[in-house]
Amino acid sequence: MYEITVEPRFGDIDGLRHINNTVVAIWFEQARNPFFKMFTPNLSTKHEDWKLIMAHTDFDFVSQMELGKNVQIRSYVSKIGNKSFTLYHEAWQDGVLCVKGKAVVVHFDFIEQKSVPIPEDIRNQLMEHYIELDKN
Repeated sequence: MYEITVEPRFGDIDGLRHINNTVVAIWFEQARNPFFKMFTPNLSTKHEDWKLIMAHTDFDFVSQMELGKNVQIRSYVSKIGNKSFTLYHEAWQDGVLCVKGKAVVVHFDFIEQKSVPIPEDIRNQLMEHYIELDKN
């Protein structure tokens, strides 16, 4: 698991003074950086260097978040396929799970414009962050 702490900004709240639901996608994207670095250590976004493409994201909003309290973003690997993997994210505030979500990321060759197998050494790194999710 990787964990980051986010301090919500005033601009992150909506008219009801809750953290706006669009902000979570940005926080979860930030939390994916350690996984991105497994494939591109310097995070170079040149087509010949960058090796990942997003295929799917989803979020479940479980509880409200508010300004003035830090949010812990926890990131795990919940599935590893031949050419893709799924990340599972959670956002916690004051010890309460507020948002959970998944992102499917594909190992991708931008020059050839096709998905490619995940190398074994990176697969092993991903496995270090694996979590078994309840199938229900």
